[in-house]
Amino acid sequence: MTLRFRAPEPGRLDRALAARSEVGSRALAERLIATGDVLVDGQVRSKSHRLEGGEDVVAELPAEAGPLVPEEMGLRVAFEDAHLLVVDKPAGVVVHPGTGRPRKGGDREGGTLVHGLLALDAAGGDDDDRPGIVHRLDRHTSGLLVVARSDEAHARLEELIRRREVERRYLALVRGRPRSRTGRIEAAIGRDRQDRTRHSLDTPTPRNAVTHFELVEALRDHTLLEVTLETGRTHQIRVHLEAIELRIVGDPVYGIPGELGLERQFLHAARLAFAHPFTGERIETESPLPGDLAAALERARAL
Repeated sequence: MTLRFRAPEPGRLDRALAARSEVGSRALAERLIATGDVLVDGQVRSKSHRLEGGEDVVAELPAEAGPLVPEEMGLRVAFEDAHLLVVDKPAGVVVHPGTGRPRKGGDREGGTLVHGLLALDAAGGDDDDRPGIVHRLDRHTSGLLVVARSDEAHARLEELIRRREVERRYLALVRGRPRSRTGRIEAAIGRDRQDRTRHSLDTPTPRNAVTHFELVEALRDHTLLEVTLETGRTHQIRVHLEAIELRIVGDPVYGIPGELGLERQFLHAARLAFAHPFTGERIETESPLPGDLAAALERARAL
């Protein structure tokens, strides 16, 4: 559904969009803007963009649907208690419904991780499409996610992430080798100026992003890196590594599609650690490389 209107008065873009009855919430307005589904006079703008009044605003809204339906997915749970759980997301599963994604599950193709999390009592937050979700992984990135089971847990986990107190470590196999064993990439990223399906450093809506990497294993043609996030922007690791000419093996958008027999990017959220937001206990969880990535790594070692 396409929503089109003239900005009635001066003010922020997200507030003007949320005020429309067809949108109805700040959370949905911010999500539509972040995904590039809102144009102001034909241009992608940030949620804080200042409208003067009279601008032509066009938004592509997701199709209406019924309530989310729990779905058994057999997810591996790395940790759980009454407040939260840490799950191991398989590759190929979208974290939550969005534009063009159904809210009612059924088969694996139609369902999202949220459908499976509802069956594990995920809850919390003010977005009905993302109960319990405080951070996400790309569809074809596998690994660990922490999920809330109440509004209070959701708020406390969000605060931990805001203060950068959740340790998120990824394994990435790239072609080539970095110039140093460790490095820090600081470069603002956002939706690409020319291609709305990509994110890049060439963007009209830049957001600060910081990525750290450390060399784990140097191979003949490839390098296995451990990557740590300070920020959590969409496609951040993939964009930042491409920017320093370390393209991720298998990545169909930013890297090398099909290399080493992979049908998706070699990127895995291998470690998640944080202080429990209620008890203060140190929670440390790890996820082994899935079979397809482990096999690709062995092929790289054999070159």
